[in-house]
Amino acid sequence: MNNKLTQFLTTAVLALAGAAVHAAPDPALIQRGAYLARAGDCIACHSAAGKPAFAGGLAIDSGHGIIYSTNITPDKQKGIGGYTEQQFSDAVRKGVKPDGTHLYPAMPYTSYAKVSDADMKALYAFFQSGVTASNFTPPATRMSFPFNLRWGMGLWNYFFADTKPFVAQAGWSDKVKQGAYLVEGLGHCSSCHTPRGFAMNEKASNSGQASFLAGGELNDWPVPSLRGLPRWSEAQIVDYLQTGRNHGAAVAGEMTAVVEHSTSHLREDDLGAIAAYLKALPPVPPRGPAVKPQGRDETARKLTAAVNLTLGERLYLDNCSACHFVNGKGASRVFPELDGATVINADNPTALVNVILHGARTPSTAKAPSILVMPGFSRRLSDAEVATLATFLRQGWTNTGDSVAERDVAKIRAKAVH
Repeated sequence: MNNKLTQFLTTAVLALAGAAVHAAPDPALIQRGAYLARAGDCIACHSAAGKPAFAGGLAIDSGHGIIYSTNITPDKQKGIGGYTEQQFSDAVRKGVKPDGTHLYPAMPYTSYAKVSDADMKALYAFFQSGVTASNFTPPATRMSFPFNLRWGMGLWNYFFADTKPFVAQAGWSDKVKQGAYLVEGLGHCSSCHTPRGFAMNEKASNSGQASFLAGGELNDWPVPSLRGLPRWSEAQIVDYLQTGRNHGAAVAGEMTAVVEHSTSHLREDDLGAIAAYLKALPPVPPRGPAVKPQGRDETARKLTAAVNLTLGERLYLDNCSACHFVNGKGASRVFPELDGATVINADNPTALVNVILHGARTPSTAKAPSILVMPGFSRRLSDAEVATLATFLRQGWTNTGDSVAERDVAKIRAKAVH
């Protein structure tokens, strides 16, 4: 057999072998990719109500226009079925599509850049072979000028995108390293929990920076710091991520979907690693006035006596005390604690007002299948009453928040309607 024929046959065999591998990848690799997609919460953004999973179409309000998530099913025309593994990696880690088009950073590629090569390979296998293809075409993204000029994202990436691989800090245990890898990378927790700059860029990109996961605001909602979580133990952090509730808190807002679609599906060891990592971070120094420990008993005594009450105290007794009690402690894993709660003491009261107006509900998870619902009071209470009740909550017991104005409640109510 001559050399040319041998070379031809060798090339053909390798090509066929590669095609066979692509057609039938390792089931264990697909399963690993499915788990990693849960950790990355891909389904939350890339699925819209009434549409196939991962087919895109979810509307995301960027503040500068509406971004519609893309179809990431393996459909070759409308999805990513034609992507090579390298093209898939470039889209996920760098925010660049095969044709060179830049993705908007609503896709957290600056976090996903930290995903390892092995995990990227597993994700590719899952999205190519573990997801049902759909030819659904999401609506076109509509951004205002100049944000509609996608080439400008290249400049944004140059100045603000940190696409370095994950690097563990010296002194971390293996458990903390694993938690950091999940939080900094696939978990993309910094997308919400790290303060942003004037260009909507995250002000920090890794655990070595003091502002990383230090909290802030996103879409006018206060987002708490995750650094240290001094009020919670590691077990309580795991409980919250697994069930959407713990001894003194329950999820609301965007975190509800995160627990429902992502963290409640993670293994106990990974959740434990995340908790260990968050506890290892130095806490953010307290802001605002010092806690007034004597206020806890004073508020409870006055509510119990129910004499000479202010309007805020009366509104609390009429609408809240049956579940959260006169001491503001609620009931463990059922009714959240109000005394000392982050959402109540936040500089921005928007989240608190939204919960009062529209209520909240915990997700149904494997460890906590029952859904607990707090009713909204938008029809029952006027803007002035909501402001008065919120002010009482922010200044009762040991809480130290500022007063809430009626006009601010009116704006929050109007925004929710639209």
